[in-house]
Amino acid sequence: MPGDPTLIGTVQDVKGATISVLLNEDTASGISFVEGHGYRIGQVGSFVRVPLGYTDLFGIVTQTGAGAVPETLVEVEPYGRRWMTAQLVGEGARGARFERGVSQHPTVGDSVHLVTQQDLWRIYGRPEEPRFVRVGHLASAEAIPALVDVNKLVTRHVAVLGATGAGKSTTVAGLVHTLSDVRRYPSARVIVIDIHGEYASALRERARVFRIAPQSEAEYQLCVPYWAMTFDELMTVTLGSLDDASRGFVLQKVAEMKRSSLERASRDGVTVDSLTVDSAIPFSIHQLWYDLFCEVSATHIDAGNHSRDTWALLLDGQGKPVDEGDVMSVRPPRFRLHTQEAGKQKVYLSRSTLNIRRPVEGLGSRLRDPMFDFLFRPGPWLPSPEGLPEQDLDILLQSWIGADELVTILDLSGVSPSILTHIVGVVLRILYDALFWARDLSEGGRERPVLVVLEEGHSYLGSGDEGPAATAVRRIVKEGRKYGIGAMVVSQRPSEIDATILSQCGTLVVMRLSNAVDRAHVVGAVTDNMEGLLGMLPILRTGEAIVIGEAVHLPMRVLVDLPPADRRPDSADAVVYDSRHPGGWNRNREPSDYTEVVRVWRAQRPRSERIRPDIQKIPVEPDNEGPE
Repeated sequence: MPGDPTLIGTVQDVKGATISVLLNEDTASGISFVEGHGYRIGQVGSFVRVPLGYTDLFGIVTQTGAGAVPETLVEVEPYGRRWMTAQLVGEGARGARFERGVSQHPTVGDSVHLVTQQDLWRIYGRPEEPRFVRVGHLASAEAIPALVDVNKLVTRHVAVLGATGAGKSTTVAGLVHTLSDVRRYPSARVIVIDIHGEYASALRERARVFRIAPQSEAEYQLCVPYWAMTFDELMTVTLGSLDDASRGFVLQKVAEMKRSSLERASRDGVTVDSLTVDSAIPFSIHQLWYDLFCEVSATHIDAGNHSRDTWALLLDGQGKPVDEGDVMSVRPPRFRLHTQEAGKQKVYLSRSTLNIRRPVEGLGSRLRDPMFDFLFRPGPWLPSPEGLPEQDLDILLQSWIGADELVTILDLSGVSPSILTHIVGVVLRILYDALFWARDLSEGGRERPVLVVLEEGHSYLGSGDEGPAATAVRRIVKEGRKYGIGAMVVSQRPSEIDATILSQCGTLVVMRLSNAVDRAHVVGAVTDNMEGLLGMLPILRTGEAIVIGEAVHLPMRVLVDLPPADRRPDSADAVVYDSRHPGGWNRNREPSDYTEVVRVWRAQRPRSERIRPDIQKIPVEPDNEGPE
C-alpha cells in the first residue's frame, strides 16, 4: 500500500519456510516510525508480516547484511545492506488469533511489513486465559507480557539453560513461584530436586522443605526408605558389585526377609505369591548385615553343623558370651579364633564360599555412618529386625506430593557425593512408579500432574550415562506426558546433558551461553530453524532469555520477571568489594575465632546453631608504622 509506514520490502526468494527480503530504498536506514513509535528494521529476532489476502504470515528475522544476500546476487551486491532473511513461523487471519505453522507460502514480489506493537499483542497477548502464565515481558516491548502455555510447559517438559551468573536459578525460582500460585492453581504439585540447597530461601512461604539436617522447626527430616528401592538400586548403595554366586545368595536372602515381613504384616496390593525381590516391602537391612557377617565370619564348635547353635562365641571367665553383637547398633558378635590345638576345644572356620567379606564390612561402615541415616535409618520408616516399620509408603508420598504446600523441596546438599546420583534416581523412580500405577486415581498424574525440577542436571544426566538418575529422567521425558509427569531440566552446561533428554524438552528457556559447544548443543535440540536467533545467546543480559518451543506461540526474547530480593535462591556471588556497604575485602578486620568453623564443618551443617556471646567484634587498627 503506497504510503504505508509499515512496508519495508518485498519477498525475492522462498526456500521452504525461509524467505529472502529486499528492503525498500527508503527503509534501508534501519528505522521507521509508526503512530509515533520508532521501530528498528532488520534487527535479528524482530518480526515481519507478509499479508496474503485475509491472512497474515509472520516470520522472525534471523539474518541481515551480506550473509542474507541470495547466492545469485553475491557478486552484484557484495555488501548486502538491503537484504535480510526471515523464518516463517505462523499465521493468523485478519482479526483472528495467531497460530503456529503456515498453510501457504508467499511468492516473489509479496510485500513485507514490520510488526507493530498492535501486531505483537495479537501474537502474544492472551492474559485472559488462565492456562497462560506470565514469565516476564518482551525485551522489545515492555508493555507486552511474555506468556507460556502451562499445559505444554509441564507435560511436554522444559529445559532452563544458561551460564553461571546469567540468572538461571532466579528464573527457575520465579517460574516455580508463578506455577505454585494457590489462587490460580490450587492443586499444583511441584517437586524441586535441589542438590545445592539454593531454593528454600526463595520459596520458603509456599514450600515444604526436606533436609538431611533440618535447620529449623519449619523444615522436615529427609527420609528415603532403602526398602523402597529395587534390588539393583539397593545393591549399588550397599554391597556393590558381587560375583554371580554371592549376588544370588543375597537376592534369595532379601526375598526371604521380605516374605517373612509380609507374613507378619500384610500389605494391600501384594501377596506372598505375587511378591518379588523388587517389591516395595519393608525388611531390615541391619538384620541382613548381621546375618551376612555371621555367614562369613562366624566360627563353629562343630565341624559338620554350621548353624547359630554351633557358634563359637568368645566367652568370659564365667563361661558367658562376651558380646553377641547388636543388630540395630550394627555391632558384630565376637567369635573365638580358629584353633586345632590338642587339649583345647576345636574351633572351625565358616565353610561359606561367599566372597562378600569386604562388601559386608563396607555395608557395616555405611550403616554406622550418620551421613547415611536418611537412607538406612529413615525415621518412622525404619523397620525393626523383623521388618516392621511404624509407617508405610503412603505417608511418605503424602508428605512429598500430597501436603498442603504446593511445592516440595528435596534438599540433597547433605547427601554424600558417592551416592548422590543414585538417590536422585531412586527418588524419581519412586515418584514415577507411584504416579504411573495410580494414573487413573484422583491422586495420580493424569488427574493432578506433577512437575519435577532437576537442578544442576548436567551432574547426573550426562551423555551415555546409564546410572539410575539418567535412566529415570529418560523414562520421564519419553513417557511422562501420558501420565502427568513433567520435567524441568536446569543446567549451565547443556553440552554435557544426554542428547535424548534435551531433545525431548518441548520448550527451551535459554539464557546467556558463551561456550560455542553449549550453543551448538542447544541449536541441535531446537526443532525450528532458529540458528540466527540463537546466535544472540552470548550477548544476552543477565535475566534475559530466549524462549522457544511448544509452550510459546513464537520464539521470543524475554526479560524475566525477577522475584523480590528476599525471595531469590541462595546462589548469589560472594562480594569481594562493595563501595556502597562495607563487606568482603573492604570491611574492617575483626578478631577471628575458628572454633565455630570447625564445629559446623564436623556437623556438616552450613549454619551456626548458637551465638558466641563472649566474642566482641572490635575493628583491628591498621599498622601504619610499616616495616622496620
